[in-house]
Parts: sequence; C-alpha cells; structure tokens
Amino acid sequence: MFGVVVCGCKKEEGGAETTQTIEKEETGKEASMGITIQWLGHASFKICHEDVVIYIDPWKLKESPHDATLVLVSHSHHDHYSPQDIAKVSGQDTKLFASADVVAKEKAGEAIMPGLTVELKSVRIRGVAAYNPNKKYHPKVNNWVGFITEIGSKRIYYAGDTDLTEEMKALKDIDIALLPVGGTYTMNAEEAAEATRHIKPKQAIPYHWGDIVGSRSDAEHFAELADCEVKVLAAGESISF
Repeated sequence: MFGVVVCGCKKEEGGAETTQTIEKEETGKEASMGITIQWLGHASFKICHEDVVIYIDPWKLKESPHDATLVLVSHSHHDHYSPQDIAKVSGQDTKLFASADVVAKEKAGEAIMPGLTVELKSVRIRGVAAYNPNKKYHPKVNNWVGFITEIGSKRIYYAGDTDLTEEMKALKDIDIALLPVGGTYTMNAEEAAEATRHIKPKQAIPYHWGDIVGSRSDAEHFAELADCEVKVLAAGESISF
C-alpha cells in the first residue's frame, strides 16, 4: 500500500560485474524502518531509509538541507547535473557517484559505469546503461547511467534518460521502478508501460514530466497502461514502503 508522507528523515542480473566498496559498514541487523521516496520534480528524487539520505539528479531545489549521504547523477545534461543543487544537498561527508563526464566536470566523486557496482554503508548501487537506441540525445557510447539502488531490503530502479533497451529488459527482482514517460528525449508513456511488462516491478513511479517535456496526462496514461501498481506523485510528494 502507498501512504503519502513528508520525506523527513535523518540525515544480479546476468553478465560480468565489478564491485567497488567504499566505507561499507556491516550493521548485522535487519531493516527496521521503512523507505521513503520523494519526487522533487522533473527527474529528481530523494530516498530516505534510517540514517541514509540519497538524492538522484537533484535540480531546481527550493531548499538547501545539506543532508545527503549520497548523491547520484546519471549524466551531464543541465536538467540532471546541477552543481548548484548538488551543493544545496551536500554536507562534509556526502559521497557523489556519477557518470564519468559529471565527475570530470565536478572534479569530485567516483565514476560509475554501466555494470559497475559500488557500496556505501548499507546501500548498494549498480549502474545500468541509459541511452536512446535510435535518437541522438543520449548516445550509448557516452556510458550514461541509470541506477539500481539496494536499500532496506528493496531494489529501486531509476532509469535515467533512456528509451526501452535490451539492458533494461533484462532487469529482474525490481521492487520499485522510477521510469521516464515524457517522450522526445526518453520513453513515452506507452514505451514505459511496455518496460513494466519486461522488468515486472511491484510498483512504479513516472517522472520526466511537468518541466521541459511531458505533462501529468502522460503520467496518468502510463498508470493506465502499466503492468503494475503505479503512483503518480505531485512534485514534493512522497510515498513510504
């Protein structure tokens, strides 16, 4: 069941995979608190679990909470990579995992590539290829990424800016899929719905609408067609699991 809450928290698939471990802490206890996912608008999300706060592609943030444990950035387009917004959420101990071009521009962080897995505290992040097979906007050669985030016994897939790809179709055991639905630069509602029939998530949240491209009607059309439960969020709204 979905519950609307305020996101207030304290601060393998097939194929070869490389694992990089960074400051991993083994707590030896089961997840005792729920997970909160907040849509911050466009393609930005905040994920909270216990003392971990993760931002994905923060952009156009109204506040400066400086509460991030981890910031994930999928690629260097301005609506995904915003140095000003990374600064708004970052604190002294915040870690940045991002595509290689973002790390080069930011002069900070650790690069994550498709197929690479990194770990931080109780979180495991895997890079998933994100690209347009038949469009010029997001070439596969750029090695831009989406993310599978394993946190609190859940696997959350953030697709990045992508169309439906063979790499996406191969994903398994996804609890929550965050999928773009705006079209033009990414999947549209119909293509995102087709994606749910391949990866079979338990629940999905549409994004990449409401700014630049796409509208709420795209998100609602996706909800009608998707092969799973869908929650269409308003910007700033959260759900908990």
